[in-house]
Amino acid sequence: MLLQTHIGEIASLLTAVCWTLSAIFFEKAGRRVGSLSVNIIRIFLGVIFLGLTTLATRGMFFPMDATAYNWFWLGISGIVGFFLGDLFLFRSYLIIGSRTSQLVMSLAPMITAVIGWFFLQEILSPKSILGIVVSVAGIMIVVAGKRLKLNVPLRGFLYALGGALGQAVGLILSKKGMGDYDAVAATQIRAIFGFVAFALLVTVMRRWKRVFLAAGDKEGMKGITVGAVFGPFVGVALSLFAVQHTETGIASALMALTPIFIIIPSAIMFKEKITARQVIGAVISIAGASIFFL
Repeated sequence: MLLQTHIGEIASLLTAVCWTLSAIFFEKAGRRVGSLSVNIIRIFLGVIFLGLTTLATRGMFFPMDATAYNWFWLGISGIVGFFLGDLFLFRSYLIIGSRTSQLVMSLAPMITAVIGWFFLQEILSPKSILGIVVSVAGIMIVVAGKRLKLNVPLRGFLYALGGALGQAVGLILSKKGMGDYDAVAATQIRAIFGFVAFALLVTVMRRWKRVFLAAGDKEGMKGITVGAVFGPFVGVALSLFAVQHTETGIASALMALTPIFIIIPSAIMFKEKITARQVIGAVISIAGASIFFL
C-alpha cells in the first residue's frame, strides 16, 4: 500500500541515496583524472547504460518514439542540468569537497520554488517563505565561521550554488518535456544532449588527450563507472520517475536529503572531520526543506 500511494516519494528518497553514492565516487575519480574528464566519460557511460535498459524494456536503444516536444524540452534540460549544472558542481567537489557541495545543493528545492514564482506565477505562502529562511540559515551555519566569515573558498561555494541552480531549472524543464513519456528514455535524451555539450567543450579546450588518458586509468574508471551507475543512470532516471508521480517540490525536498546521507561515507572515505556545525546546519537545512513542502 505504501509503495502504491507514495511511489514518487520513495523514488525521491532512493534518488538521494544514489546521488550520495555518485558524489562520493565522482569526487574520488575527479581528484585522480580531473572533473572535465569525469563529466564526459560518466555521461557517455550513462547513455550506454540507459540505452541497454530501454533496449531490454522497450525494444529500442535510442528513444526514437519521442516527439519533437520531448526532444526540445528534455534537450534543454540536459544542457542545463547535465552540462552547466554538473560542470559547476564537479568543480565545487574539487574545491570544497562533495559533502559541503551537497549541503549547498540542498538549496535546489528553494531555488525551484523561486523560479516557479517568477515564471509560473506560483505565489509563495508564509509557510513556504519560512521554509526558505530556515533552509538558508542551515546553509549559512555550515559555510560561515564564528564571525560570519566564509570558512570555505567563495569560488567553491559559488560553483556549488551554480550546480543547485542547474539542478532546479533542469528538473522543471524535465517535467515540462517528459509528460507521460518513459522516464528512462527521457533521461537518455537529457544525457545525449549533455554529452554533446561536453564534447563541444572538450574540443574547444583541446582536452581529448586528457579524456583518453583518463579512460585508460583503471582506478579512475572504477570510480567513474560506479558513479555513472548511481548518477546519470539510476539516480537521474529515478528523479524523473519521482516527478512524474509526485509534486516537483516534494520530490526536490526529499532529494535534498543527500547532505545528510553523505556525511558519514565522506568522512570514512576522505577522512573529513565531522563538526557539530555541519551536522546542525545540515539538519536545519533539511528541516527547512521539509517545512517548505509540508
